[in-house]
Amino acid sequence: MLKSLFVQNYALIDRLEIDFHEGFSVITGETGAGKSIILGALSLILGQRADSKSIKQGENKCVIEGYFDISAYSLQSYFEENDIEYDANTTILRRELMASGKSRAFINDTPASLNQLKELGARLIDIHSQHQNLLLSDNSFQLRVLDMMAGNQPLLERYGVEFQLYRKYKSELKRLTEQSLKEKEEEDYLRFQFNQLDEAKLVEGEQDELEKEQEMLIHAEEIKGNLYKICQLLSSDDGGVVQLLREAMQVAGATSKVYADGEELAQRLESNYIDLKDLATESESMAEDIEFNPERLAFIDERLSLIYQLEQKHRVKTVEELLSIRLELDNRLSVIENSDEELIKLTDLVETQLAVVTGLAAELTEKRKAHAPQLAKELMLKVSPLGMPHAKIEMAFDTKKQLDDNGAEGVDFLFSANKNGHLQPVAQIASGGEVSRLMLCLKALIADAKALPIIVFDEIDTGVSGEIADKMGVIMWEMSQVMQVISITHLPQIASKGKHHYKVYKEDNEHSTATRLRKLDTNDRTAEVARMLSGAELTQAALENAQELINQWKKAK
Repeated sequence: MLKSLFVQNYALIDRLEIDFHEGFSVITGETGAGKSIILGALSLILGQRADSKSIKQGENKCVIEGYFDISAYSLQSYFEENDIEYDANTTILRRELMASGKSRAFINDTPASLNQLKELGARLIDIHSQHQNLLLSDNSFQLRVLDMMAGNQPLLERYGVEFQLYRKYKSELKRLTEQSLKEKEEEDYLRFQFNQLDEAKLVEGEQDELEKEQEMLIHAEEIKGNLYKICQLLSSDDGGVVQLLREAMQVAGATSKVYADGEELAQRLESNYIDLKDLATESESMAEDIEFNPERLAFIDERLSLIYQLEQKHRVKTVEELLSIRLELDNRLSVIENSDEELIKLTDLVETQLAVVTGLAAELTEKRKAHAPQLAKELMLKVSPLGMPHAKIEMAFDTKKQLDDNGAEGVDFLFSANKNGHLQPVAQIASGGEVSRLMLCLKALIADAKALPIIVFDEIDTGVSGEIADKMGVIMWEMSQVMQVISITHLPQIASKGKHHYKVYKEDNEHSTATRLRKLDTNDRTAEVARMLSGAELTQAALENAQELINQWKKAK
């Protein structure tokens, strides 16, 4: 329920703060007084797009704030999903517009996006304006109404879950089929690449080892000669380092007998003598092991050439990267080889899920067709007193070529307002006034079947008058017994039935004109209804007629 509305610096409103109440409220006022401005401000806190031109001239910022009683709406999950502070009783929607063009939205003082504001607003208020009558020509809206009246929501939710799963499987089957066809076209090339790498029998680290061995074989004679030269320099009997060290060691040994520090010197010379003697022997042994092997060098050259070619082809630099590509190719070929089996499994899964969805769709069809005559009958009973005593309504079903989110069929409301008239789709035959009355009756039926948010009727009574207007007012009042109803109206027959009456008017001062809204007391209400009856000149007869109109309704209800 909308408890109060605060508007500041919006259009012609400088400041407005008004409380609303449960039941049926009416808002009246002369043409141009600003009823649409009030509705525009309310629309902003419901997430509608804003224009900085909406800000009152000369001001930098406008604010619209609505206080709602949400105790009957079970909205805790919405607040938790959007990480917004939750109060089980009250919520506040606020919108701020800046002259710079920026806009900010808040839910319970928590910054919110327009989508969040719009989603929550749709659960709180339904603004029914003239353009919304176009919904009646929307087949999806007609189907939603039928499902709502038939109590199909649990079945629809089950169907929706299963249909989305079916759509997911079907999409995956399409993707896998296309991928399989594409990869099978590439299979020969992929297999050629894999076989080339597989036949190479590559081993991790072999490139480095082969490159080192290749370098050694190319310089084998040079290495052998250098090793022999090292051995000669170390161990030659004619001036070799080992021979000289042995002589120095002997001299140091003799010296140590008469010189205490000479013993350490002798030991160090002996240690170096042993190391260099071993080094000479080892270099000679290494030289003997070195052999130039042209066959081995040719093999290494050929092996490295293959590796380099493969690396260049695949644009990598190491054998390890080539092995990784080989593994990837092997996996892709395995997928291709197993794709037929996967396709068969997924095809079976799609067919199984289609059977589940088809079964649920058949249940929906049965319930829809069973309830359609009842909905048509109830709707005819509702519209009959509204100037359409001979109205005929039927629901025509159209089976779709394939299932969609709504099931197996669409529905079209067929209508005729005249006796013996030919039934045709509502969009093609109903006048604007007839569509308005049909929509009012539909919403009244829905209100009986389901808890609806607050509903605001924006001059839904356009094009009607007299007894029909009176009946429309009765329907709105009946709806207000289960929900809050606010009607912006220009008809006294409807205004007289409101539990609460608000008047929109303009107030001029020396510098500007402002739109005001106030709740009328009993006397002011009588005067306002009288004005609606008589026009600009308020006569005693009009006042008496207004009072009679209000009293008649008090007695009737």
